[in-house]
Amino acid sequence: MKLIQPLAQTFLLMAFLLIHMQGCAQPKKSYTISNKRAIAQLEEAQAFYQRKDLRNTIQLLEELVIKEPQFIEAQFMLAQVYDENRQTEKAIVPLEAALAIDPKYYTPGWMMLAEAHFYLGHYDEAEKAITKYIPMPKNSAEEEKRAQLILSSCVFAKDAKAHPKPFTPINLGPGVNTALNEYYPCLTIDEQTLLITRDVPDKEAFSGHQEDFYLSKKVNEEWQTAVPVQGINTIYNEGAPSLSADGQTMIFTACQTIDGSYGSDRTGAGSCDLFYSTKVGENWSQVKNLGNAINTGVWESQPSFSANGQTLYFIRGQYTPQGPKKQDIYFSYIRDNGQWSAPAKVPGRINTVFEEAGVMVHPDGHSLYFSSNGHSGMGGLDLFVSHMLPNGEWDVPINLGYPINTEKDENSIHVSAKGQIAMISSEREGGTGGLDIYAFEMPAFARPKAVTYVQGIVSDKLSFKKLQAHLELVDLETGKKVVDAYSNMGSGEFAVCLPVGKEYGLSVSKDGYLFHSENFSLKNYASEKPFQLNVELQKLRANANIVLHNVFFETNKWDLLPASKTELDKLASLLAANKDKKVEIGGHTDNVGNDVDNQKLSENRAKSVVDYLVAHGVPAENLSYKGYGESVPIADNTTEQGRAQNRRTEFKIL
Repeated sequence: MKLIQPLAQTFLLMAFLLIHMQGCAQPKKSYTISNKRAIAQLEEAQAFYQRKDLRNTIQLLEELVIKEPQFIEAQFMLAQVYDENRQTEKAIVPLEAALAIDPKYYTPGWMMLAEAHFYLGHYDEAEKAITKYIPMPKNSAEEEKRAQLILSSCVFAKDAKAHPKPFTPINLGPGVNTALNEYYPCLTIDEQTLLITRDVPDKEAFSGHQEDFYLSKKVNEEWQTAVPVQGINTIYNEGAPSLSADGQTMIFTACQTIDGSYGSDRTGAGSCDLFYSTKVGENWSQVKNLGNAINTGVWESQPSFSANGQTLYFIRGQYTPQGPKKQDIYFSYIRDNGQWSAPAKVPGRINTVFEEAGVMVHPDGHSLYFSSNGHSGMGGLDLFVSHMLPNGEWDVPINLGYPINTEKDENSIHVSAKGQIAMISSEREGGTGGLDIYAFEMPAFARPKAVTYVQGIVSDKLSFKKLQAHLELVDLETGKKVVDAYSNMGSGEFAVCLPVGKEYGLSVSKDGYLFHSENFSLKNYASEKPFQLNVELQKLRANANIVLHNVFFETNKWDLLPASKTELDKLASLLAANKDKKVEIGGHTDNVGNDVDNQKLSENRAKSVVDYLVAHGVPAENLSYKGYGESVPIADNTTEQGRAQNRRTEFKIL
């Protein structure tokens, strides 16, 4: 079962044949001609068609329309079979012939003709045909929407070709591209690792070939030879992957096999499902199904995992013999209990009654890139970008324009974390064969918000052992959690993507250790290099202490600010899990002001923290507080930076 979709057939060419074939089970009372031999030849062609013998069907119909050019039914059927045989350009001739004989005999024929011209990029001809069809009666509201969409798309496409966007695609080279098909590119946030899907020959596979994942590393600005991903690839199809921002988690699509050969952890809920694996050192963990909250008996595919590690976007559609249909973009988020929420269609103006595909949420969290044939475009699936509105809905999609989009299908775009470079899969002259991965500079109008990334290593403060730990980052202005991630189990490394222009609070926790907190600013961060932040954790033992960097008060007061909630809740959870520990909360100030006032301020601030913890379930007998005023500085009080470090709240195990 291929994960890359076939080209869409023209929209209504099937309609006439289905109506006509229903009448073929019994003799038809009348045709548009009376020649019995011609009618018999048409019915013979229909019999070949029912046996899926398109070669003989086409041969009989081509002979028939030469002998009887006025035979409307034969002309329409020939157009249908040409289209099914992917000969859309040939389908135009019999369509025009049938409509010239009687423009009203089968009015959806005008839609069929418009679709064929539109599919081939003949926008003037498509506009003329659809303009004739629009005033005619329709069988459904969907046909009316499709007709209006073709008309608006013709207008858009002609203007887009008259005003092309800058587009210079560069082949990624032999390290990534081969004579086989490569598609669905996916970059890590440091832009040094590329994950792709490759269609490879495989004698053990049911169809003689199957899809696998390959990884390529960039060395000296060149992509190295891509190698298979061990532990995930099988003799079945794996495709359409999404990497978490740090490259530690992979979510991908796989399709259930008839005999359930994936085993219990890889067997899907039906059709195609989403699966995941996490990185352990340089290896990947056992693959597991994302579960019934995400996967259903229909088709789930093409996931995109947000950089904050909280939201999953994916495509859900009904799979048919012609490929996935009625596809929409869904999203699900991780609840506080660690479970996925019930998926829902993304709110706003993105989904249509037609097809959406290839979704990618950018690390900025506010830009969604996807493919669709339900918005005005060049033909087939076009690439779009939509931006999140303040109310959480997605705005009207913007077409990326010509020649990024053409009359052919464009799908599986990936935009780098910095937003300047995008990658697509394309079959074009000068490639290495089949679909290749190309990079191009993203036009300014379609770029996401500026982001950077924070990277570092989590380790034990005394033994220096690298640790897997839980990382949370909070936007200090809103108090909202913006990232939820883990460091690598083997290396302790982490990398998280963050929008610039904000201040953040970091909290790192692990069972058996005191959590670590600090805050930092990216308001004026303009470096091309990542923000470095190494973390050392202390084990839970007597006299261990930490500074609660993300506990904040009103200036010269002891009222806690809302931004303190995340840190204090984490501290309350730590104490709830270690009820045998007695702790002290210590308050400290800088040397500005008099000693008495500073002593009182520090004591009251420490008491405010204790009061909060007691109110959130920590036994009061396990807590004490003390104000140290300005007596225990940890930095130079002659500078503002030093004074800021001295104004602190500490937590100490007694």
